[in-house]
This record gives sequence, C-alpha cells and structure tokens, in this order.
Amino acid sequence: MDTGSTLSPRWTIAAFLILAAALSLSGAALLRARPEPASITIHPPRPTETPAPTPTREPIQVYVTGAVANPEQVYTLPWGSRVQEALAAAGGLSAAADRSAVNLAAVVRDGDQIHVAAASGDGAAFALATPSGGQRIRINSASHEELESLPGVGPVTAQRIIEYREQIGDFTDLDDLDQVPGIGPKTLETLQDQVAFD
Repeated sequence: MDTGSTLSPRWTIAAFLILAAALSLSGAALLRARPEPASITIHPPRPTETPAPTPTREPIQVYVTGAVANPEQVYTLPWGSRVQEALAAAGGLSAAADRSAVNLAAVVRDGDQIHVAAASGDGAAFALATPSGGQRIRINSASHEELESLPGVGPVTAQRIIEYREQIGDFTDLDDLDQVPGIGPKTLETLQDQVAFD
C-alpha cells in the first residue's frame, strides 16, 4: 500500500487549515491596529452684534442776509452744515464783504440767521445769530471746554454729558439732562436759561 498517496489528502487539509488560521490571525491583527476615527468638532463663529441704527437727521433751514450774492433768503442745508455751505448756497460773498472776518468753519443750526455785513471801519463784518434769549451753549454739540463754562458743570460732569450724547443720543429737554449723574435740581434750574437743545 502506498503511504504517500494515503497521507497526501490529510496534509493538504492540514495545510489549508493552517493557512486559514494564519489569514484569520492576520486579519484580526490588522483590525486591532486600525486607528480610531478622528472626531471633528465644528465651532461656528460667534454672531456679531448689529449696531443700533443711527437716527437720520432732518435738514435744517438758515436765513442768510447781508453781503452775499443772494441775500435775504432761507436756504435748506444738511444737518451739521457749516457757514461755508450756507454762504455757498447764497451764491457766495459779495465783493463788499470782509472775507477775512468770516469764520467759514462755524457750525450752523436750524433757524440760525447768518448775516455778513459789508467791510467797515468797526471791523464787524460777520455775525452768526444766537438762540433767542442771548448766548447759550448748544448742549448737543458743545465741546468739553464749552460745557465746563456752564455754571455748576465741572470737568467730570462735562465728560458725562458727552458720554450721554455718544451712548444714548441728543438731549431734547431738561428732563434728559437730569439723567446725567452729577446734575441735580439746583444745577438744572441754573442751566435752564444757559443751554439750547437744537
């Protein structure tokens, strides 16, 4: 009897089983060696705050008289205009005006009268009308120094007035001014005839 022919199928099966076991072990090792999937976290940007809309200013009207090309007229200008824009609207200064005495950078307000007089020996060639009742400080546009000139208003209170304007808006009356820390009833009474709210 041929022993080689009897053992050959057994060795074939054994070799196949060994090979299958080796492949299984290799596959398991590969699975164990595979890295864990990386987790991805998405952080969306923080929403930005939308600034509060700035109120649109209404146009102003000024009355220009005196030594200009088109005097005694009411002109409509954008809010915050200066004397230069008002005189340009009136056609510019006439030849009789003393140009060196005109402050073109002065800010005009609604209802102002701008009078340009002809040059004369007294040197008074230009005048910007003030609010009725005499010289007043325009509380919504006054500088720090101008605010300090008011009775009862020092450097700290002047700064608080400016911060109020920047953060909350223009003052419309004495009640708004009363909201500023450091301004009490006595100060309000004093300021009543000293400030303008236009």
